[in-house]
Amino acid sequence: MRRASALTPARAAVAAALGTLAALALALPAGAQPRPITTQTSAGTVASAASLAADTTESATVSMARPTVPFTSRFRSTADSVAYERTRTLADAYTGLRVLVLLDDRQLAVMNGLDTLMVAPVAIGMDTTIVFGSKSWTFETPRGRRSVLKKEKDPVWVPPEWHYAEVASKRGLRMAHLQSGRTVSLSDGRALTIRGGRVGLLQSGTFTALPTDEEIVFDGTLFVPPHGTANRRIPGELGRYKLDLGNGYLLHGTPYENTIGDAATHGCVRLYEEDIAWLYQNVPVGTPVFIF
Repeated sequence: MRRASALTPARAAVAAALGTLAALALALPAGAQPRPITTQTSAGTVASAASLAADTTESATVSMARPTVPFTSRFRSTADSVAYERTRTLADAYTGLRVLVLLDDRQLAVMNGLDTLMVAPVAIGMDTTIVFGSKSWTFETPRGRRSVLKKEKDPVWVPPEWHYAEVASKRGLRMAHLQSGRTVSLSDGRALTIRGGRVGLLQSGTFTALPTDEEIVFDGTLFVPPHGTANRRIPGELGRYKLDLGNGYLLHGTPYENTIGDAATHGCVRLYEEDIAWLYQNVPVGTPVFIF
């Protein structure tokens, strides 16, 4: 099944109510492969948006200015509502190549002028808060305008502090930070230390490196490896590509594709691998991203 999201009957109904023809004209950059957007007809058969438009009118073809947004939205606060309206207004006024992230729909669209180049489902921030000790973190995808600062193939995830706080909280563990050049004694006589950029166990003078893809838990404590060590780098967690929006927010792939369409992330926007690959290839650095 094609993962580029379809123009659903509900979305088509909203478009009709707004007096907007439910057709998306594709105008891809040179060399890009077209990604036809399809919709489900009332008879249950799949037809292209262009053919549906042709059934409606035999004359002009029309491009939507942006994917249709539902009439109602759930806002966390007045400030959130204002951010939505402000960002949506900015997105409507921008005429160049741009990326839109529609939080209520959990969809991403790429547009150039009036042409919709690509639509895809996404996972967004789960909008929850965790508290650990004196610190707290809220995992949301904030509305507003950003831009693609850089792109990366085969990115490696460096877990931030909140990752370890979340794991420790869920498992009922204490949390401590390892430091290069310092040894931590354990209750069984062994010790944790760092050698050659790896965290490992020291016993009777013998160093044994710990697996880099496992949390470091001993004596009821989750030990946080320092930045720069292999234990603080996790390949594959962000999929094959990422587009960096700054301040820790990314558009990226994921090995957890079953979460696409859900509010399941810690703030980033996750996409299917084929969709983030399309973005990586066709959206240049500097492209504005409107999240609303």
